[in-house]
Amino acid sequence: MSLSQSIFKAYDIRGIVADELTPDVVKLIGQAIGSESIAKGERGVVIGRDGRLSGVELMSALKEGLKSTGCHVVDIGMVPTPLVYYATYSKAATSGVMITGSHNPPEYNGFKIMIAGETLSGDRIQELYQRIQAQNFSKGHGTSTRVDIEQDYIERVVSDVKLDKPLNIVIDAGNGIAGNIAPKLFERLGAKVTKLFCLVDGNFPNHHPDPSKLANLEDIIQAVKDTNADMGFAFDGDGDRLGLIDNKGNVIWADRQMILYARDILSRNQGAKIVFDVKCSSNLPKDITQHGGNAIMSRTGHSFIKAKLKETGALLGGEMSGHIFFKERWYGFDDALYTGARLLEILSKTNKTCEQVFANLPDSINTPEINIHFDKQGQQFDAMKKLASNIDFIKDDSVQIITIDGVRVDYPNGWGLVRPSNTTPCLVLRFEANNEKTLSQIQDKFRIWLAANHISTQNF
Repeated sequence: MSLSQSIFKAYDIRGIVADELTPDVVKLIGQAIGSESIAKGERGVVIGRDGRLSGVELMSALKEGLKSTGCHVVDIGMVPTPLVYYATYSKAATSGVMITGSHNPPEYNGFKIMIAGETLSGDRIQELYQRIQAQNFSKGHGTSTRVDIEQDYIERVVSDVKLDKPLNIVIDAGNGIAGNIAPKLFERLGAKVTKLFCLVDGNFPNHHPDPSKLANLEDIIQAVKDTNADMGFAFDGDGDRLGLIDNKGNVIWADRQMILYARDILSRNQGAKIVFDVKCSSNLPKDITQHGGNAIMSRTGHSFIKAKLKETGALLGGEMSGHIFFKERWYGFDDALYTGARLLEILSKTNKTCEQVFANLPDSINTPEINIHFDKQGQQFDAMKKLASNIDFIKDDSVQIITIDGVRVDYPNGWGLVRPSNTTPCLVLRFEANNEKTLSQIQDKFRIWLAANHISTQNF
């Protein structure tokens, strides 16, 4: 049996089913997670899975591994990732594993892991690999129980979120697992729901469930216009990222959504800390500060944002990809369903349309994520290391260089970022400026820098 260290990534464990993730490998992963949880004083482990075709087999192998260490497994079935997190807060088991390939193609699957209340990332995930290599496993005879948590979760959200008026929304689940619960939740909140691709299908036959890519939003944009909806919600494959379409069909990226959520929270909690990732607009920290908040930049990655929330006591966190973390009135984990509910609550209290509300928030000219691909996993880190050691292209005293995650260069009227993806072999770039000319100038500087380091710039 071959165990590849490359599947142990920065935020989770993820790989190709039947190649890198076999039942035997998954059983070992279960033994490592169970042993680590017991070492932290927690024998209870919640497990759930998304709608991928491999989920049933991998869940069985994971459960076998966990039970062999003496863990008590709480199986909550096929659910969005936020319901696994919710169960760790409400079902007396503070460890949890979600089986999901997130936004990867259908042949992938993986594991998002919480142990004793901490979402694993970085070195903590590598420790699981090391535990497997050393065969350092607890031994025991664990048990398993099946719990249906969906209705409990819906009632909890409905008890917290109140709409002042009904709203008409379109939901596009992309045949991901959110399709099982999102329509029911939003109808219970009082919204009228038009459903798109809400039948769970691990082949993702209509479009890939990744709302951070414009190509995947074409159907919902058209549906919002056709139905005269107030807005549209697009979910990723496991329901922890939200894409927003306003009533005119405009895409509202997560960093602009965050301005609205931050203002709402700061209206009740002056001085609150708000965490955001390096890919977010510079308008976000400025607006947080102007409204009495404390803006904190973080590395990209749901695990890193969650850790930063815990470390700082922040009431809100978010990243450009669509992971939003409410700590005020909620639990501090990324939850696209709850985020959508909070957005409806805010917009139900105004007579303005969704388009008008966001038109009144600060905006700038920016690019979507730009990816420079490599042939093999790991090459992006080598390229980034080379770039980070050669930043002499910046010869401007007014520039701020931020290196908490790749290299972000903040100019007086814009910024550019290059960072290595932690999930796929590519560099991720993004640019923002006050006008097109400045945007083009910043991109040109980055092109020259990358070309000087023998990195292709044909993508932008």
